[in-house]
Amino acid sequence: MIFRMIHENYNVSDLDRSLAFYEKALGLKELRRKTAEDGSFIIVYIGNGQADFELELTWLAGHPQKYDIGEEEFHLAFRTDDYEAAHALHEEMGCICFENPAMGIYFIKDPDGYWLEIVPERD
Repeated sequence: MIFRMIHENYNVSDLDRSLAFYEKALGLKELRRKTAEDGSFIIVYIGNGQADFELELTWLAGHPQKYDIGEEEFHLAFRTDDYEAAHALHEEMGCICFENPAMGIYFIKDPDGYWLEIVPERD
């Protein structure tokens, strides 16, 4: 029996703001969406065509308040082929929330507070 990871879900409070953030910060674009007939939710899958794995952003009409994402001890990691350019972009965007120079990594925070790890290509 084989299992393959296909997506991770993040609930978001402002879908348009989140889509704009993920496209600018990580180059992730909308792949498809599902909208409830009654308007109660919208699910958008985003990706970059470099991997089968997708990020699922879910907006719920009945949840206008900010999401409680706990102690931020979980994250999704992205490897980049241009670490310095990525860091400069994220610094310009003001979304870097933690850096660990000794490990050669840093984290950015999305508009809802989810942490995303940025790591360089390694030999």
